Amino acid sequence: MGYDTAAKTDPDSVIDEEWGGMWFLKEDLATDELGLSVLELEPGGKGMEHAEAESGQEEVYYVVEGTIDIELSDADETVTLETDEAIRLDPEETRQIHNRGDERAKLVLVGAPL
Repeated sequence: MGYDTAAKTDPDSVIDEEWGGMWFLKEDLATDELGLSVLELEPGGKGMEHAEAESGQEEVYYVVEGTIDIELSDADETVTLETDEAIRLDPEETRQIHNRGDERAKLVLVGAPL
């Protein structure tokens, strides 16, 4: 078969439900070089601070719903993204996602190469 399908709820979330949810779809989609995740953050929720320097993975974050802040430690800057906006991050850039808004935020996260 030349394709695979997956639903957000096929894998278990890797974060506590009280903060939203994060679902890694790489295994369910059987991708070799691309990671795809869905992240939902409740107001006050935040993602893990990290960089991808060791893996060399470039990441793109696309906001499906809500508004999020991305703290970029190395650049000493915070970028705010709203619905239908995206950001591409170099592997070396340390980043952390925050939902400082009043509504749940939903993002699609893509990373490559793995």
